Amino acid sequence: MIETERLLIKRLEPEDLSWLIELRTPDAVNRYMGGPEMQNAEALAKRLPFYLECYEKFGFGFSTMTLKSTGEMIGTSGLQPLEESGEIEVGYNLAEEYWRQGFGFECAYAWLKYGFETAGLERIVAVCHTDNVGSWRIMEKCGMRYERTGEHYGMECLFYAITPDEFLKSKHDDISIRLG
Repeated sequence: MIETERLLIKRLEPEDLSWLIELRTPDAVNRYMGGPEMQNAEALAKRLPFYLECYEKFGFGFSTMTLKSTGEMIGTSGLQPLEESGEIEVGYNLAEEYWRQGFGFECAYAWLKYGFETAGLERIVAVCHTDNVGSWRIMEKCGMRYERTGEHYGMECLFYAITPDEFLKSKHDDISIRLG
């Protein structure tokens, strides 16, 4: 679906469930994603149909991220509607060993580009736990602006947003993205 300099981003498939559980159950990862109550085998098995349904309804959804250099799946990212508002959210999560290497920015920027240039979206939002400094810094680097602090999935979160015009102003010419 999307190719960046270092990543292949492809549709999440039903057979990816066991890998998704392995990715999201470590405390370091799930603490920013609703905790073990939302990121466990049973909860993820229930959530998977929502991820897959997004592709049918919108033409996009959460996807696997694979390193082009090794073929290893390192995280998920994508666009999906927020359940509370229906607004389209860009989201991303990585296995802890891949934090602070630029992959979060690379995938988030690619999804914003896809959302505006391919899907024709007029606004994209992002939500992160207030303590997840790395995530909100990615949002800001992508040109997103802080809108408010509020509750999401039972946690206090920061809400960011961006429009196509704002995205164009924050353009990063050094980022190579192929949409397909």
